[in-house]
Amino acid sequence: MLEVFRVFLRLGLTSFGGPIAHLGYFREEFVRRRGWLDEAGFAQLLAICQFLPGPASSQLGFAIGLLRAGWRGALAAFVGFTLPSALLMFALAASAPHWIAHPTGTALVHGLKLVAVAVVAHGVWGMARSLTPDWRRRLIALASALAIALIGGAWVQLLAVAAGGAAGLAWCRAPVAESTPAAPTFAPGYGRGVALLCLTLFALGLGAALLWSGGPASLAGLAAACYRAGALVFGGGHVVLPLLEQRLVASGWLDLDRFLLGYGAAQAMPGPMFSLAAYLGAALPLATPAPWRALAALLALFLPGLLLVAAALPLWSAWMRRAWAARAVAGINAAVVGLLAAALYDPIVREGIGDVRDLAIVAVGIALLARTRLPALAAIAWCVLAALASAWLWPRA
Repeated sequence: MLEVFRVFLRLGLTSFGGPIAHLGYFREEFVRRRGWLDEAGFAQLLAICQFLPGPASSQLGFAIGLLRAGWRGALAAFVGFTLPSALLMFALAASAPHWIAHPTGTALVHGLKLVAVAVVAHGVWGMARSLTPDWRRRLIALASALAIALIGGAWVQLLAVAAGGAAGLAWCRAPVAESTPAAPTFAPGYGRGVALLCLTLFALGLGAALLWSGGPASLAGLAAACYRAGALVFGGGHVVLPLLEQRLVASGWLDLDRFLLGYGAAQAMPGPMFSLAAYLGAALPLATPAPWRALAALLALFLPGLLLVAAALPLWSAWMRRAWAARAVAGINAAVVGLLAAALYDPIVREGIGDVRDLAIVAVGIALLARTRLPALAAIAWCVLAALASAWLWPRA
């Protein structure tokens, strides 16, 4: 357990670049350097984590820790990988009130909002290319985007994802990865009974989160919003933005500028982007002490994805023999592209882009992400520094 914790703590301190980069770090560390997994086992674990909703890199780390040192190893992997970025995001939330109203602070917040525009736009384009390769899935994505943009509401998002899965069953061909091994090359150390228990706990948590009636901001409401978002994040960490914004910002619990400040800053942190939850919990004005708010939000956002991967490990080979599962996931992924496209327009572009200067800054940021081999930090630094320079040289009216 201590070995797992030490390795994942180092990864949590140094894994910049987002979830795709994390997968490369993990392969280098656990396949090539340490030999904890062979290539086939790593590929299959990766397929499981990409198939399920939740933060893929954190789920992969949790599964590697589980296979290496049991449940204690899974917990050690999660804590080690998440702790550094969670502490940084908590510190940001605690310090923001002291500088956010200063002109330089305002320009910094605006720069981070432009980071959000560039990152999500690049993410939408990349996801659209890989997840909507044919006209059927493009139609699913378009219908999802229109429904969310015209109607709005958390239930519309849920219905769009569910409708995408149903449309995928009816229309999509099963996208089976040729490199995915047909039989598992690992054993999780527990059977279907424990897997079904994890699945039951996931379903009970999601049911409670969906039934939460809302109302004034509260610790239970924060946990419900985060759990619901964590249970429905198909397609990567960027998708968590519209799910959380719908509950925390649209309800008036949290100011949009504060929300986008945290989202933009999360792009620059090492480790999982879901550590944004620590910021949101600490920033939400509640009577509960800030550390407890941050911890509740963090656990609620991560827990559904971790329960699902624990449930999937013993059941994976049986699931993947059914072609309908891959077809449903293809439709869900297409719907998620539409969901993220709708969120890109409102609130990210509408709130982030103020004039042609902002548009130029974002265009360069997207080019840095898409057309160069520079790390993502280069695009983040460009957006922030360009926004600061623009505010100093040409103050806004």
